[in-house]
Amino acid sequence: MGVKSGNLVCAIAAVLAISPVFMHAAAAQTAPAPTATETPAAPAPAAPDTPAPAVNHAPSLTSAPTDAPQPLETPQTTPKQDKPKLASDPTVDIVNPTRFGKGAIDEAFGAYQRGLYKTAYNLALPRAESGDGAAQVLIADMLARGLGIPVNLAESAKWYGKASEQGNPEAQFRYGTILLQGKYAPKDPAKAKTLMKAAADGGNAMAQFNYGQIMMQEHPGALGIENAYPWFLKAATQGLPDGEYAVSQILANGTLAVPRDDAKAREYLIKAAKRGYDTAQLDLGRWFVEGRGGPRDYGSGFGWTLRAAVGGNVAAQAQLAKLYYQGLGVEGDSVKAAAWYMVARRAGLTDPELDSFMDGLDDDQMKAALTEANKLR
Repeated sequence: MGVKSGNLVCAIAAVLAISPVFMHAAAAQTAPAPTATETPAAPAPAAPDTPAPAVNHAPSLTSAPTDAPQPLETPQTTPKQDKPKLASDPTVDIVNPTRFGKGAIDEAFGAYQRGLYKTAYNLALPRAESGDGAAQVLIADMLARGLGIPVNLAESAKWYGKASEQGNPEAQFRYGTILLQGKYAPKDPAKAKTLMKAAADGGNAMAQFNYGQIMMQEHPGALGIENAYPWFLKAATQGLPDGEYAVSQILANGTLAVPRDDAKAREYLIKAAKRGYDTAQLDLGRWFVEGRGGPRDYGSGFGWTLRAAVGGNVAAQAQLAKLYYQGLGVEGDSVKAAAWYMVARRAGLTDPELDSFMDGLDDDQMKAALTEANKLR
């Protein structure tokens, strides 16, 4: 069991690397300064449980599951696009009154939803000062993001702290991550854990995922994984891609208490991949090519790998290069293979197999590949 648990910890290292509080702080610090006049902002994105729109991919060569990528007429090398935001990224604005508390915040939330942030702040502040937990979360959120007012993360932390004392799950999650970081409030891991557990019990999906991380950090190895699994599963059930990917990795490896189940792991990989989780897209591409957890499908494998590569995943870019030169799921194309490997190599990735492939290209192919790679910056 010791060897298996060690492998499993490595397999979900990407999961442990995610820390919403750090992303939250970075996003807030780079928020644009408010303008002199208030202009309604564009509508915020939908809540995390809304499935991402379908993205077309390469044609399947075999009978594909109904949830495989949709076909493209002709797979093309495309320029790098912005990576899709994950549900765990707090910069994804969730326009839902229940996020700020069970009671709606009337005019304040209505103004916030329409992008009238200064108005929303002015309406919510008196309520927040009088103890309205929902208004306190709204004020904290706006201060953290610099919406209508300058960014003030220390003041935001104060309001999250006040709202967390009233049992607001969103505030408990946010303040818990702040206490774990210890930058805008005194570091307090014990209180952070208590708040994260309360928020997780209150149904906050990101808190459920983060509480699972805490379980793994407290008990490295199989015990921590088994303790974390139910919390990852809760988050996955709510459509959080971080949770879906974590569940897939645990099921892909198994423990004494959680049997290995490749078919179910593939189902969770598909869920996370559809929501834009690039590592899940890369893994799913490999699984389709290998026929792991279900039918082998080279076309779908190429399609998911392409999607991750275009999104900026460096490992997927190298994997895509291999699929191009091997002609798996797509017509073989040495120039495109070399171009994608050049992009991955610029990011610091090297691969002996691809280096050997590159040595076999002539000068004209290398020139064409370089031109193609420069389009992918």
